[in-house]
Amino acid sequence: MSDQPAWPDDFRAGFACIVGRPNAGKSTLTNAMVGQKVAITSDRPETTRRVIRAIVNRDHGQIILVDTPGLHRPRTLLGERLNDMVRDSLAGVDVVVMCLPADEAIGPGDRFLLDLVSQMNVPIIAAVTKTDRVGRDDLAAHLVEVSEMAPFVDVVPVSATIGEQVDVLAEVVLDQMPDSPPLYPRDAISDESEETLISELIREAALEGLHAELPHSLAVTVEEMLDEQPAKGDPDQRPILRVHASLHVERDSQKGIIIGKGAARLKRIKRDARKGIEPLLGARVILDLHVRVAKDWQRDPKLLGRLGF
Repeated sequence: MSDQPAWPDDFRAGFACIVGRPNAGKSTLTNAMVGQKVAITSDRPETTRRVIRAIVNRDHGQIILVDTPGLHRPRTLLGERLNDMVRDSLAGVDVVVMCLPADEAIGPGDRFLLDLVSQMNVPIIAAVTKTDRVGRDDLAAHLVEVSEMAPFVDVVPVSATIGEQVDVLAEVVLDQMPDSPPLYPRDAISDESEETLISELIREAALEGLHAELPHSLAVTVEEMLDEQPAKGDPDQRPILRVHASLHVERDSQKGIIIGKGAARLKRIKRDARKGIEPLLGARVILDLHVRVAKDWQRDPKLLGRLGF
C-alpha cells in the first residue's frame, strides 16, 4: 500500500468567512460554491441565524466557508447574539469574502462591516453578488465604486443563482489559502449535524409567503428522529426517517398563521421541507410538525438558550 497522501503537494486549505449586510446573497453564494444546498435562503433579511460551515472541495484545494448571519443594528437580544456570532466567526479565518449586491448602493452598513473586517489583517475579497439583476453599464459603474472602497485583493462579479463566475471566485479564494492537507474529508459538504440542517430546511419552507413580522418570530427545533424500515413489498426501499419537530412563534395569532386554514399552510411546509431534506439524507422523510407559542422568545435569555441561541 502506498504511503503517499491522496492530495497533491501544492494542495491548499483554509477558512474563508463570508460576510455582508442582511440579504446580500451570502447563503446563495455558499450553496453555489459547494454545489449543493447546505444553507437556507430567502428574500427576507436575517434568514441565516447560525454560523454554517460549508466545505468546497476542489482537486487542488479545500475551502471551509463560514456563512454568517448578516450584521445589522439589533432590535432584540436575538439580534445582539447574531451579531456576536459574526464577530466570533471572524477569528482565525484565512480570508474574508465580503458580499456587496450589484443592485444596491454601497451604504453605511457596508462601510461599518468593512471597518470591522479590516481590523483582522487578513486578505479581503469583494464579491459583487446578484450581477444578473443589473445591466452591463450599471455593473461596470458598481465595480468601479467597490474597487475604490478599499485595497481588496480582488473584486469578483458573481451571480450565484445562474452560476456565473462562481468557479472564478473559488479560485481567487483558494489562492489566498495556506499550503495545507485537507482539513475535512474530501467528500464532506458541511460540519453541521443532521438535526441542524433539518431544522433550518423546515424553517426555510415555513418562511415562504409569511407576513413581514413573522420570519423574525419563527424558530424550529428538532425534538426526535426515528429510523424506520420500509414495508415489505414497498417498491421504494429507501430507509425512512421520522422527524418530530416544533415550530416556535411568539404569539397565539402567529400560531394560526403558520397552521393556516384547515392546516393548509402546515401541510405545504411539510411538503416543501421534505423536498430539501430527502436529497440531503438519501432517505424518505416523514415530518411530524407541531406549532408552539414561546412568548417573546427573542427577548428572553432562557428561551433563547432553549432554542439554541
